[in-house]
Amino acid sequence: MIEARRFFVSGRVQGVYFRASTREAAMALGVRGYARNLDDGRVEVLALGDATALGQLETWLWHGPPLARVDSVHTVAASVDEAGDGFSTG
Repeated sequence: MIEARRFFVSGRVQGVYFRASTREAAMALGVRGYARNLDDGRVEVLALGDATALGQLETWLWHGPPLARVDSVHTVAASVDEAGDGFSTG
């Protein structure tokens, strides 16, 4: 069953290749959606996929790319209608 989740990632997550690395991780898992920087320094990730893949992506988000320092990942449910095709960064 396809699910959608929105993740808000806090810490040193902007300017460290976080969005592009998230895109690579998501695409490898067959997840679609987007990753974007927020004005408050967090990264928002909207992900659509099966529950197992979303769980694996969430685990990855807690680490991120090598230069990132993740302090928290807040997860909320999202609508499956919110994700387009593929995985974008913006």
